[in-house]
Amino acid sequence: MARHYLRTTADAVRTLGLQLAAARREQRRTSTDVAERAGITRVTLGQVERGEPNVAIGIYFEVAMVLAVPLFGVDSRELAQLAARGERDLALLPRRIRHQTVVVDDNF
Repeated sequence: MARHYLRTTADAVRTLGLQLAAARREQRRTSTDVAERAGITRVTLGQVERGEPNVAIGIYFEVAMVLAVPLFGVDSRELAQLAARGERDLALLPRRIRHQTVVVDDNF
């Protein structure tokens, strides 16, 4: 059975795929070259450029790095800083979220 994605998810993946396809064409790079550098097949690169959501997100990111397409609105040098900030923020939050029973006092 095929996995169904939310419309917003499908739109986001499609948008990223189109950005990667446009970057490759603007740079006048062949699909063979980009696929080789990303360590994937041309078929997988085609799936990425079409925005197919069943491709692992790491592959999308790898293609973006090969094409020097900025992710999260920052360049590659700033990504490490962004990740470190996210780890610090996450460390401040509880590791587990437990279901809390809410008792409503409806005895008027």
